[in-house]
Amino acid sequence: MELLELGHAGLPILVFPTSKGKYYEYEDRGMVDALAEKIENGWIQLWCVDSIDAFSWYDKSVHPHERARRHDAYETYLIQEVLPLIRHKNPLPELATHGCSFGGFHAINFALKHPDCVTQAVSFGGGFDMAGFFGGVKDGPCYFNLPYDYLPSLDDGWFWERYQRIRWILATGEADICRGDNERLSGIFHAKSIPHQLAIWGDNTGHDWPYWMSMARAYF
Repeated sequence: MELLELGHAGLPILVFPTSKGKYYEYEDRGMVDALAEKIENGWIQLWCVDSIDAFSWYDKSVHPHERARRHDAYETYLIQEVLPLIRHKNPLPELATHGCSFGGFHAINFALKHPDCVTQAVSFGGGFDMAGFFGGVKDGPCYFNLPYDYLPSLDDGWFWERYQRIRWILATGEADICRGDNERLSGIFHAKSIPHQLAIWGDNTGHDWPYWMSMARAYF
């Protein structure tokens, strides 16, 4: 697994790529340039990781349970290898998860499942209706990768207490194809008394990198 470290200090941000994306996507798409001043001033530090989406969520040659298990193995890699590396190189006790589109899902889902590791979770144009990836299968290892399903039923106080400490940002555009997904997840957050910000950008903001650059400047 490869990753990209950008910056020398500041808030460490674990950046997930979009669907099947690579670790260098965030830089190639201009997002790093959009945040250059904050990176150079030591306000933020980006940790851009690779994805295994092609072998997990998108691999229809294997059963949905196996797809979910592969994704869980990826999260184990993040927790056991990437996060210790970040902690070794950055003394700040904070960690933000972040991504655009499918990366936004990863950022929020990871924070929901591992709230003891995260202090901020910031999604731009995230899509959260993941049931279609599993062909409607919702049991076994699939269940805890479907936030529309597991979050409404989650009554564990350990999770709820930690959710209160996280800065949750669901940013999307008024013309974004994933706007409805963000509004639905926000409704679940409200029902579970999880403080968060649902930010729907105007001016016909859609689902694309130029809009996400503006969001990055606003939220980091």
